[in-house]
Amino acid sequence: MRGFSTSWTRWWLSWWLSLPGASSMPRWLFWLAGGSCRMRPPGTPCASSWSRGGWSWWGVAGAWRMRRSLTTARGWSSWGWAGASCAVRWGRAPPPAWPGRSTPSATRGRAQPPLRRWDPRPGTSCSPCGVPGSEHLFLPTPPQMGYDGLFLGRVDHQDKAQREQRRELELLWRTSGSLRSPGSDLFTGILPNVYNPPTGFCWDQLCSDPPVVDGDSEENNVASIVSTFLDIATKQAEHYRTNHIIMTMGSDFHYENANLWFKNMDKLIAHVNAQQANGSRVHVLYSTPSCYLWELHQANLSWSLKMDDFFPYSDGPHQFWTGFFTSRPALKRYERLSNNFLQICSQLEALAGPAARDGPYGPGDSSVLREAVAVAQHHDAVTGTEKQHVANDYAKQLAIGWERCQLLVSNALSSLSGTKETFTFCNSLNISVCPLTEASSRFLVLLYNPLGRRVSWPIRLPVHGVSYTVTDPRGQPVPSEVVPVSIVTHGLRGNGIGAMQELLFQASAPALGFSTFTVTRSPHGHPRVPPVQPPVLPQPWDIHNEHLRVLFDPLTGHLKEIQNLAKNISLPVFQSYYWYNASVGNDESSQASGAYIFRPNSSEPIPVSVSKRISTSLVQNALVQEVHQTFSSWCSQVVRLYAGQPYVELEWTVGPIPVEDGWGKEIISRFQTPLQTRARFYTDSNGRQILERRRDYRPTWNLSQTEPVAGNYYPVTSRIFIKDKKVQLTVLTDRSQGGSSISDGSLELMVHRRLLYDDNRGVEEPLLEPGADRRGLVVRGRHLLLLDTVQAAADGHRLRAQELFMAPYPVLAPGGGALPTGPSSNACRSSQRCAGSCLPASIS
Repeated sequence: MRGFSTSWTRWWLSWWLSLPGASSMPRWLFWLAGGSCRMRPPGTPCASSWSRGGWSWWGVAGAWRMRRSLTTARGWSSWGWAGASCAVRWGRAPPPAWPGRSTPSATRGRAQPPLRRWDPRPGTSCSPCGVPGSEHLFLPTPPQMGYDGLFLGRVDHQDKAQREQRRELELLWRTSGSLRSPGSDLFTGILPNVYNPPTGFCWDQLCSDPPVVDGDSEENNVASIVSTFLDIATKQAEHYRTNHIIMTMGSDFHYENANLWFKNMDKLIAHVNAQQANGSRVHVLYSTPSCYLWELHQANLSWSLKMDDFFPYSDGPHQFWTGFFTSRPALKRYERLSNNFLQICSQLEALAGPAARDGPYGPGDSSVLREAVAVAQHHDAVTGTEKQHVANDYAKQLAIGWERCQLLVSNALSSLSGTKETFTFCNSLNISVCPLTEASSRFLVLLYNPLGRRVSWPIRLPVHGVSYTVTDPRGQPVPSEVVPVSIVTHGLRGNGIGAMQELLFQASAPALGFSTFTVTRSPHGHPRVPPVQPPVLPQPWDIHNEHLRVLFDPLTGHLKEIQNLAKNISLPVFQSYYWYNASVGNDESSQASGAYIFRPNSSEPIPVSVSKRISTSLVQNALVQEVHQTFSSWCSQVVRLYAGQPYVELEWTVGPIPVEDGWGKEIISRFQTPLQTRARFYTDSNGRQILERRRDYRPTWNLSQTEPVAGNYYPVTSRIFIKDKKVQLTVLTDRSQGGSSISDGSLELMVHRRLLYDDNRGVEEPLLEPGADRRGLVVRGRHLLLLDTVQAAADGHRLRAQELFMAPYPVLAPGGGALPTGPSSNACRSSQRCAGSCLPASIS
């Protein structure tokens, strides 16, 4: 008995795909996946959901009794705004995809290492490239959210070749070592041809393959088409273990004319299946990933077990896709900041209720930013692998979302505080620009904390005065200092605008709440102390607080040593900036470094500073101690210790990267220590769990290394660390970056890259990033260094990583006195813990 006819399905899909914008949807939306769905007992339908713009369609496909069943199918059970980035998403960012229909299984098989059995559910997820171990954690876990299948288009070419020989292209992936099996077990299939159709069977208007010509025609090519298809199917089947294989029919930008595809596929299916009358045992049909998974489950096999992830990915010798871990670092930071602000916006929207969306400042709307942030998770968005004008548009959409959310935040704060103030959002504090604080002698600072615990956070605001008083919500004085704005920061503004000093104070905000601080310029004050040049002495000079001491080489000005005073740990650490010369291709390979590909032309990077001694200056006061380092005219750093903070902050500024010499450059910050790391280092996976990495090694296959630097780079979403048996050095990042440990005891992070050639992976333009002035992009960021014992390190870096990802956010207002600034009988005013007694009556 056959299943439903495909004619109505084909018509419906052709109409659906012809709608405006359909061809611009993510590439996985248009794939033709494989699998067969035999007729099932009542209550166990084989179905997959299609949805677009609120419409949905459910289809059922049937199969004959055939020894081998091939399927060309279209379906997905998990998709949303975009196809997720493979490596550079933080797990808590709004997911671009949503889970499919789930029918939880009552029982699951027991572990049989290294083989596993599994019970499938209809939910499936499709990924365009290799994924990190915690990609499943962008939702809690696949099994918990209804996922039982993941299909990968890209895995390392060496890994795939070896799996083809062992017939292990389908496996069970244990995606987390922290969760008890089967809580993290996910059936994973590696697609036969990335996500493209078999060679010779591309029938989109962008393709040049001949169509299927049947009937009474001199051009009739049915015999050759069928013969070629059966040959391809037979060869593909040799690499898979069951009588069912999958073929993807479609690719990037396909189905602009869906009728071409379905007209030819209908003919192909009919003519291939007609060969059964001549003894062929192959049956082809449209199906879905869910049906395909069901048939694999029915085969009752045990599958090989994989416990590592799929990074780094290479599609050929010298072709490692590790450059996109860092590409477009400014956009990566903007995406991270936007998600941070989105969480704040969403929290205040829930706390203030309808008043947040319709208040005195205008209509607020969090959905605009939510959608922009979700789209920014696309695997050609936050990755930095889009054209420049597309990157500009992503940033524009985020900026529009910020504007709507700022209205919502203003409405919410007005409602929660019981007042109407002219709230101001200073979006350029990263270069110390804020017109309100620069012009006002009195203003208010509201610090909102989106975390579930109280947080202390340094506030730095540009000012023109030399002395200020700061009071907390209860009217108590808060220590403050006026510190000089760095020469580098002043130069970034251009035209000599902006204040030359910053007001610094430490602010505290309750969990899921805000505190209000009042700032008043003092009529009299001591002039600020300018930065001083540290003397050249035979002994190291240092900055310190109650937790840490940081020593610098008196002759070179470089970081020399870090000491954890409480744990009595001392670790020599040399840190500096270097650049890899980007390859343009050579005799071994024509592959150039580009937006996707990282390929240096030498394993030894070149120091940014041409002199052994770098320029330094020192700022010291009761709240902060800073060493300002200048490595070149386009690379500088501030090494900073705030009072009470158990980490060292490195604020780096890089760009515009000079390329007038004809050399593309990939800039790294490298830390060198004497730690005996045994070729091991550790990176996070999507901001969640930690994975061990080993240099020149892959846990599940034998690696033949062709790129000793790029082939050892991994995505660093939030942190990377090295350790020996006692001591651990951890570096936290404020955005996704590529990182590695190229030699024992070393650790490096790529912070910026500017390239002159395209890598021929689809961008079709070099990664030049001209910046606003067309001279090249300047990027500023932060690394946080933590030195601790191995046993205690996680307690520190996990909390700090959360604070970086969900940072408190300052909102300013003129000091007109409209907001309560002293003790108040209403606990929901100047210092508000919004998630407690301050909830609106409608929220319990």
